[in-house]
Amino acid sequence: MIIGPKIYGLVLAGGKSTRMGKDKGMIQYHGMPQREYLYHLLSRVCAETFVSIRSDQKADFDERMQTIVDDDAYKGPYNGILSAHSKFPDVAWLVVACDMPLIDLASLQELIAARDPNVLASAFAQKEDPLPEPLCAIWEPQGMDKSKAYLKEGIGTCPRKFLINNETKLVFPSKPNVLLNANSEEEYKEAIVRLSIE
Repeated sequence: MIIGPKIYGLVLAGGKSTRMGKDKGMIQYHGMPQREYLYHLLSRVCAETFVSIRSDQKADFDERMQTIVDDDAYKGPYNGILSAHSKFPDVAWLVVACDMPLIDLASLQELIAARDPNVLASAFAQKEDPLPEPLCAIWEPQGMDKSKAYLKEGIGTCPRKFLINNETKLVFPSKPNVLLNANSEEEYKEAIVRLSIE
């Protein structure tokens, strides 16, 4: 039995996708836009699920999909993560970026099963390079609150550096490929190849 705050899902889809040259959330790896695929995936393992978006994306979304518009109080991924926390401050957030085309249900279940609600976050990592992946992680409420203090102090703005320097549980997925980030045309092609052979 999991002890700790309930888990809400958050698909980070508010980035500008400048390196990819097109909206990463709209790329279809699984027969539908990636942001929708991840939304449905997270909905199977979380109490509630939302897509984190910019205000100018609101009109592009089906009303059946719950969204949280970025508050624009922070830069980078923290903008979406902490905007979600400000709406629902008492839940843990399973955050997944829309540039992770190989994430699957079994991997999300694995992360949830390994969760430690007593640390600031439980994050996937690669065994050969054990750095936390903040955009495929379960952020506990206390991790969000401490992040706000971290940003206010002006120490940095990187969620990975925050997790490296604070109490984080690293979880090594059975299928390391699930952490592939597709941020460029070359990485997109690599993801397509990997999906075709798995």
